[in-house]
Amino acid sequence: MNKEEKTAVVEELGKELSEADAVLAVDYRGISVPQAAELRSGLRDADTRFRVVKNRLTLLAAERAGTEPLKEHLSGPTALAFVKGDVALAAKTISRLGSEWDLLTYKGGLMDGEPLDPDSFQAIAKLPGREALNAQFAGVVASPITGLVRGLGSMVQGLASQLQQMADQGLVTGESPPDPEPEAPPPGETREPVTDGDAELGSAQEGESDRSGDEADGEEAEETSEDSNEDKEEDE
Repeated sequence: MNKEEKTAVVEELGKELSEADAVLAVDYRGISVPQAAELRSGLRDADTRFRVVKNRLTLLAAERAGTEPLKEHLSGPTALAFVKGDVALAAKTISRLGSEWDLLTYKGGLMDGEPLDPDSFQAIAKLPGREALNAQFAGVVASPITGLVRGLGSMVQGLASQLQQMADQGLVTGESPPDPEPEAPPPGETREPVTDGDAELGSAQEGESDRSGDEADGEEAEETSEDSNEDKEEDE
């Protein structure tokens, strides 16, 4: 590798160090080519790139990227995992395959610019992945909302039932309740319905009856007067 190629590698490493959410330094001694391919495939799901570079070039790149705390882990065979996605999933993949192969010793690293020691790395590896956490969070948030929706549904159904009962009783239609039915006449008596014409006829008959009475009284008075005159003539 000539000088220009080394310069290009250092610039590329510096860019990856500055853009990564986390950088994990791993001792890769004893790993085979198939195992390395399997590791890279698993890390790809976490948007992570696994890369083996000479320590001397990585030291230069760390100085340029401002990630000096990473330098203390750049001794011996060291590979770097540049995480731009799910840190927990990347740590879980490295920890799982390392346990299966008895390889991939975690040396140290950085997360969000802060040192990430082996204990913190193992704690992160035990966490669920980002997708699993999102699903759990969505379930927690949706649970009270589901209860609220069910409660509101029950309230609406109850209100609708009450309104239907009121509608059946004619209380929400704007119509007045029906007039009470007339009382039934006593046994043996038949009542004819009274109409406006009957009322007028009755009033006219009463007037005629009163006038007839007055005329009769007048005639009786005249007869009495005539009888009195006849008696007086006889006396004379």
